[in-house]
Amino acid sequence: MREELLSLMPDAPELTRRSFVVTSLTAGFALATQPIQAQSVITTDTNGLIAGEVKIPVKGGEIPAYRAMPAKGRNFPTVLVVQEIFGVHEHIKDICRRFAKAGYLAVAPELYARQGDVSNIPMNQINKIFEVVGKVPDEQVMADLDAAAAWARKNNGADKLAITGFCWGGRIVWLYAAHNPKLKAGVAWYGRLAPPPPDRANPLQPKHPVELAKDLKAPVLGLYAGKDTGIPLNTVDDMKKALKDAGKTGDIIVYPDSQHGFHADYRPSYDKESAQDGWKRLLEWFKKYDV
Repeated sequence: MREELLSLMPDAPELTRRSFVVTSLTAGFALATQPIQAQSVITTDTNGLIAGEVKIPVKGGEIPAYRAMPAKGRNFPTVLVVQEIFGVHEHIKDICRRFAKAGYLAVAPELYARQGDVSNIPMNQINKIFEVVGKVPDEQVMADLDAAAAWARKNNGADKLAITGFCWGGRIVWLYAAHNPKLKAGVAWYGRLAPPPPDRANPLQPKHPVELAKDLKAPVLGLYAGKDTGIPLNTVDDMKKALKDAGKTGDIIVYPDSQHGFHADYRPSYDKESAQDGWKRLLEWFKKYDV
């Protein structure tokens, strides 16, 4: 969304049990996502699934997460689903159920749990969301995703790990692919690629995908929008070049007529054709790399 505008850089809080702000997931959609485009919202049922909130042990305590997987069978390939800037709300939960219908164990941890609850912040106060997100260290996010992957392995997940993320989470996909050598594949949906201007640099978020291309340990598919006002196409081109120069396996698809958030079926930016094509490419990407 507009996470590129983040400029606040407070020190990271001590990761103690008392610093956990979010202890359970929001019901429905985040307030900042209102009004919902009800005519296009996809609702995936839980028939044949085990789905609901779980707790993930992390440093200092637990964070809430949404988990969905088939009700029958075991040792399912795992997909980490990384939230939009708005947190783990109904759209992210539905994505987990879509993965479960496809045979995956999907888990979406609430990655701002220590820093703040963005679910009740309206869009006209979006700077308050930026304040929360600006306090979230990349190092913490990587550790919490590792913890979610470890939890999945102990709870019917196979040793096959993939990741996907949207908006804020799209950037995290690239970072995690440079972080975890056990990752098999990633798909990043319109995540920021380049560093922000120097006056908006955040020491808690020191590295960016274009700088980490050489360090990728798993192939990443990037899905981007040609009319994204927050992610200039020249930065997409820079990322393509960085992948090529580094000799890394990866691909970036640009949907020329789509906007940022084109997969978010509850928002005006939703583009059904691009969203469906991107989801098809995602599933093919995961299968290609044995997830």
